[in-house]
Amino acid sequence: MTNISHLFENNKKWAAQITEDNPDFFENLSKQQSPKYLWIGCSDSRVPANDLLGMQPGEVFVHRNIANQVIHTDLNCLSVIQFAVDILKVQHIIVCGHYGCGGVIASLNDKSYGLIDNWLRHLQDVYRFHKQEMDAVTDEKERVDRLCELNVIEQVANVSNTMTLQNAWRANQDITVHGVVYNLHDGILKDLKVSSNGK
Repeated sequence: MTNISHLFENNKKWAAQITEDNPDFFENLSKQQSPKYLWIGCSDSRVPANDLLGMQPGEVFVHRNIANQVIHTDLNCLSVIQFAVDILKVQHIIVCGHYGCGGVIASLNDKSYGLIDNWLRHLQDVYRFHKQEMDAVTDEKERVDRLCELNVIEQVANVSNTMTLQNAWRANQDITVHGVVYNLHDGILKDLKVSSNGK
């Protein structure tokens, strides 16, 4: 079995540094989480929600999957949304894609990747919904970037149409869904201006 002892060492150093900077950090963190934000992002290791938002552990509730999908048959994602909205009472849900997303790139070619092909089919649906616009883009990087954006826009709509969000808005719960894209090259988030608060 491969040894991961270096990760335990890293963890001890991290915990020691946090404790040195803020002696009460872990005591306060262990009492209860009350984040105002739910982050639905890509599983890509280069897109860490807390870090790029400049937030500490406990401030962002996070769900990640390949290409930041919100699919109406994905009980994992739907359960996260319900817990965040009904129990944690988050005020913002942020759907975050990122330029250069491997899932988006894979959905644009004709290769088979195995089981994940079923997951990528949803991205191909996004392409189909916007086929005229997508077919007009000839530069490959621009095509990938635009599909990353269109995917986020579709996922914001999917979140907004969940039973959980519809019920929350009917109950006048103050919660807004946002769509953003992260640029790996400069670390900056782009607001896609598709925020929805059910009104």
